[in-house]
Amino acid sequence: MSEVIEKRKNPFFEPYKTPHDTVPFDRICMEDYEEAFMEGIRRDEEYLEKTINNPAKPTFDNTIINKEDDTEDYYDLLDRVSTVFFNLLSAETNDEMDALAQKMSPILTKHANDMRLNEKLFQRVKYVHLHHRKLTPEEKRLLDDCYEGFVRSGALLSPEGKERLRQLTEEVSLLGLQFSQNLLKENKAFSLHITDEKQLDGLPQTAIDAAAQEAKEQGKEGWIFTLDAPSYSPFMTYSTQRELRQKMYMAYNTKGIHDNENNNLAICQRLINLRREIAQLLGYKTYADYVLKRRMAKNVRSVYRLLNQLVDAYKPTAIKEKEELEKESRRTISHLEPWDIGFYSHKLKLKKYNIDAEMLRPYFQLDKVIEGVFGLATRLYGITFKENKQIPVYHSDVKAYEVFDKDGTYLAVFYADFHPRKGKQGGAWMTEYQGQWIDKKGENIRPHVSVVMNLTKPTPDKPALLTLGEVETFLHEFGHALHGIFSNCRFESLSGTNVLWDFVELPSQFMENFAIEKEFLRTFAFHHETGEPLPDELIRRIVKSRNFMAATACLRQVSFGLLDMAYYTKKDEFTDDIIPFEKKAWEKAIISKQRTDTCMTTQFSHIMAGGYAAGYYSYKWAEVLDADAFAVFKRKGIFAPSTAQRFRDCILSRGSTEDPMTLYKNFKGSEPTIDALLKRNGIKRKAK
Repeated sequence: MSEVIEKRKNPFFEPYKTPHDTVPFDRICMEDYEEAFMEGIRRDEEYLEKTINNPAKPTFDNTIINKEDDTEDYYDLLDRVSTVFFNLLSAETNDEMDALAQKMSPILTKHANDMRLNEKLFQRVKYVHLHHRKLTPEEKRLLDDCYEGFVRSGALLSPEGKERLRQLTEEVSLLGLQFSQNLLKENKAFSLHITDEKQLDGLPQTAIDAAAQEAKEQGKEGWIFTLDAPSYSPFMTYSTQRELRQKMYMAYNTKGIHDNENNNLAICQRLINLRREIAQLLGYKTYADYVLKRRMAKNVRSVYRLLNQLVDAYKPTAIKEKEELEKESRRTISHLEPWDIGFYSHKLKLKKYNIDAEMLRPYFQLDKVIEGVFGLATRLYGITFKENKQIPVYHSDVKAYEVFDKDGTYLAVFYADFHPRKGKQGGAWMTEYQGQWIDKKGENIRPHVSVVMNLTKPTPDKPALLTLGEVETFLHEFGHALHGIFSNCRFESLSGTNVLWDFVELPSQFMENFAIEKEFLRTFAFHHETGEPLPDELIRRIVKSRNFMAATACLRQVSFGLLDMAYYTKKDEFTDDIIPFEKKAWEKAIISKQRTDTCMTTQFSHIMAGGYAAGYYSYKWAEVLDADAFAVFKRKGIFAPSTAQRFRDCILSRGSTEDPMTLYKNFKGSEPTIDALLKRNGIKRKAK
């Protein structure tokens, strides 16, 4: 009797049947992705034919939202599989995924172009845009975004122009992917292997234990330090071995410029030119002009006004900070080099404020920090988090939580992925596996948000103990998560963090303000061994030292913004050598002699492979907003429920349903000014 073997079903093709319809990571195999990608493209093409051949007059319902609102059996399969694949490509990749990404990138870009450049579809959208009647403000904003999206994607171009745009966008997609893969390989290729215990001098025990664990995992004796932040940062701060600090620094700051297959110099140059050509093909002078038309800043002039204001306000203080640091370093060395800055900054901070990251680390046990951050959200907004181990995760490091509103109703799923590992990009970010929207039946589809970080790992002898900086990173990404969690919009493309990019950092940077507030620290900062609370004296020193080297830090961010703008305000073909161009571009914000053998551009993912090209200024733009907003909380009480509720109602739940400045003014009652930021950083504005 022969057995009938049932063919395994691709999990993307059927209901997930998991808690809250979460992604069944435990059932997805590598071969599922390509099959789902190609079927998703086929279904999209089917939708396109159905829409453009509809004999009925184009309307908002049958043209703009018939796909956005569709809740039939996973019709938008392409979005379903793309979301999972590209999220994991950053958080848990491998050689097979990298290869598939290279294969699918041009196919997916071509498909996106086929949709956006379809003349019949655009004519329907254009008709609705010209003849719409009685739309709600949110519907009108979706329609405007949809029409503008087609125009910005080349819908008004000639057939020859459209074909050229296809070529350019496909190449940008492929090169952006190659840039990221090269950077990850460069980051993982270097390690500092120490076998002589004397070379560990100065390092805190937490860093030594982590390095020993890394060596053990690699099957080696001794200690291994990597370029991942939890390893690199303590080494540069505490190691007394200047030669080794130099080795680490040079490895970190030369990523992408070595004479090997991971070199990103030519890729960067090509990406800059491709984006310039795209913008000019679409009728803009520069790529920055193209980008800024859809930003709060509106134009290049406004961006430079902000960056120049910050240089003028912060540079005098930054120069004084540099002089003070040089004076401290001259006690032991004749000349301060870049690899000395972290080391002597630590010494100076310890001398001035008697405060040190390692003093605080025992009080920042990750499990307790999680409780503290969740508790902050509870105190502000009344929401609660409950871990659900029945929700599948993609790695054992990941925790999955259900989020409940103050009335007990289900609000969202929250994934947290805390520690570095081999297949994970560096840095920290928030993303979604499912956005929020309201379907045709009126059901509010709730979001599944994820925060991915590279925080200090536990060791066999100690739990994960964080620095204050890592606590701030957690709060930052958690702020993005709250922006997604609280979303209450009708349309997914307007919901959550789908806002203008110089507004998206407001909720995240706003949350960082709580990191040094005593009332917040008192809720979770207990010594992991004794249970003693973080002493008042240490909290006082934290607050007092908050603005240590703040002007230098500000100029560093401004320098990145200036570099970004220099690349993307180019009107002519970019033919310069990247490294000297970089040094010239940001020199206005630089206060030390520059090295010519290091490069930021080749590892600057935000502006080369991410979405911040011509937009890195957004961090400083949003910092003005977050300082201004937190000043409102400080006046009313940092946990004032009425203020928090207004912040939730006016900003966090509204997505992109209104102009962001309108949302901000609805919260505060007026536009922001730079004054709150200057005050927070202890900077005095020059008299005019």
